[in-house]
Amino acid sequence: MFYLNSVLLAAGGQQGGGMVQLVMMGAIILVFWLFMIRPQAKKAKEQKKFVENMQKGDKIVTIAGIHGVINKINEDNTIQLEVSPGSYLKIEKSSVSMEWSAALNKAADKK
Repeated sequence: MFYLNSVLLAAGGQQGGGMVQLVMMGAIILVFWLFMIRPQAKKAKEQKKFVENMQKGDKIVTIAGIHGVINKINEDNTIQLEVSPGSYLKIEKSSVSMEWSAALNKAADKK
C-alpha cells in the first residue's frame, strides 16, 4: 500500500514539472535571442550600411589587414584599392572591416 501511494504521488508531481520545463525552455530561448541573435543581426545590418556608404577617397582596412584608400568602386561589388601611390588591388566590398576602418579613421581624426 505504501509503495502504491509513493508511485501515485510521484506521478502526480511529474504533471506540474512539465509546465515548469516548458517555461524554462521558453526563457532559455528568449535569453539566447536577446544576447546572441539580436546583436548579431544588428551588427550585420550596420556592416551592410557601411559597405553601401563607402566612397572614393575613404581610408579602409580589409579583414586581411591591408590598409589603403578607395580609388574606384566597381559595379561588380569590387573596389579598386590604392595601397601605395600607383599600386592598386581589386578586392571584394565584403572584405572591408568596419571596425578596423573606423578605428583607422578615428586615429587619423585625432592627429
